[in-house]
Amino acid sequence: MTLTLMIQGTTSDAGKSVTVAGLCRVFKRRGLSVAPFKPQNMALNSAVTPEGGEIGRAQAVQAQACGLPPHTDMNPVLLKPNSDTGAQVIIHGKALSNMEAQDYHAYKKRAMAAVLESHQRLCQQYDVIVVEGAGSPAEINLRANDIANMGFAEAVDCPVVIVADIDRGGVFAHLVGTLDLLSATEQARVAGFIINRFRGDIALLQSGLDWLEERTGKPVIGVVPYIHDLHLEAEDAIDSRQTLSENAIKVVVPVFTRISNHTDFDVLRLHPQVDLKFVGKGEAIPPCDLIILPGSKSTRRDLDYLRSNNWHKDIEKHLRYGGKVLGICGGFQMLGRAVHDPDAIEGDAGSTAGLGLLDMETTLGSSKTLRQVSGHLWAEQAKIRGYEIHAGISTGSALDTPFADLGSHRDGARSRDGQIIGSYLHGLFDESDTRDSLLKWAGLKEVAALDYAGVIESNIDRLADCLEANLDIEALLRPLTRPNKAQ
Repeated sequence: MTLTLMIQGTTSDAGKSVTVAGLCRVFKRRGLSVAPFKPQNMALNSAVTPEGGEIGRAQAVQAQACGLPPHTDMNPVLLKPNSDTGAQVIIHGKALSNMEAQDYHAYKKRAMAAVLESHQRLCQQYDVIVVEGAGSPAEINLRANDIANMGFAEAVDCPVVIVADIDRGGVFAHLVGTLDLLSATEQARVAGFIINRFRGDIALLQSGLDWLEERTGKPVIGVVPYIHDLHLEAEDAIDSRQTLSENAIKVVVPVFTRISNHTDFDVLRLHPQVDLKFVGKGEAIPPCDLIILPGSKSTRRDLDYLRSNNWHKDIEKHLRYGGKVLGICGGFQMLGRAVHDPDAIEGDAGSTAGLGLLDMETTLGSSKTLRQVSGHLWAEQAKIRGYEIHAGISTGSALDTPFADLGSHRDGARSRDGQIIGSYLHGLFDESDTRDSLLKWAGLKEVAALDYAGVIESNIDRLADCLEANLDIEALLRPLTRPNKAQ
């Protein structure tokens, strides 16, 4: 019988994603076959699976921690917000439709069937399923027909561990309050607590831990110290930590209201020769070597947002002074003459003028392109790989000068003066050949080597080492009815 263990949090960003990733690696080291699972994810950072489905990027990282390729069963329901009240609903890796919040609430029972179907398939293949909850289980207004937290745990009858971030403050109130707001049956399945991101002398925390265990009757499974400079792809928040060398080039990314896959830039943030800056609402784009327009889940709305911040004027000035511009996915579409949405795929039907920097137009449609790709840059033999997630088709003479040859098709465009590049590929900086070529194009003479895949692997191992040292792993595995293979 497979053990399903669910990690829930007192808040968003409490540490659920990294805890699941670390535990997946810990269990894998013990000889157990393990897979990650998130019933419902709401995120604009997504990944494409080998079979051509779309899931949250956090689950792709967790799959890597298990030594597995990502699969749509690991995240059967993905919600990609395209407004403050609506989202694109993706079931088993494929876009179903756009739904307003009330419509999705009514759809949840059908979504739960998809969740349980995926979970059952994973149970037939693995010893342990480590499940990540969403937000908090104590959101009273979201408890009806819940599929993301206790609603799922009750449906599959699995134990739950609640994680809280002590670095935020109020950790005891978070844990006690969360537990108190659960039903009696939900409280009974809570196996214990994990306190995350602790700094200082653990002895000074001990009296609080003793009180917590006495007050709740639940054990503290461990206190995880704050892990400095841990680099794993963030599910929601943009990470801006950097360590730079003296000869770094300046790269600026405007942050759109519906920015998607900002994890594209994690590798640049880790590169010692790239001074990466994200600019937000009301901020001007400062002088730099390269401006990157990122992906967007609402391209036309974010074009309006770009103009409202006068970033179009900053881009024009940047180009006049010889700077470079790169557009990725939605950012690539913005570089053209117009973006058309006749079927209201990303909002109201209509058209929006693009920046007019490339001779092309894009029409959004209901068919969504989802695929992993590889090939080489058009102008040289540098290897390129990445993944496409887009609902638009671009046409125009700009595409006659493509960015990359992907075998089955050509990708992107390059301006005749060499200052502008557009591409539909996410993850294009992950491949060292492409990254080095683009950084040289942006102005670096010599590019330092960076093994990005090795950095992620070493950080997953460092996380797993920390969890092994600070959590009662045996207590987490105790519900297993089959013997521990490591014994």
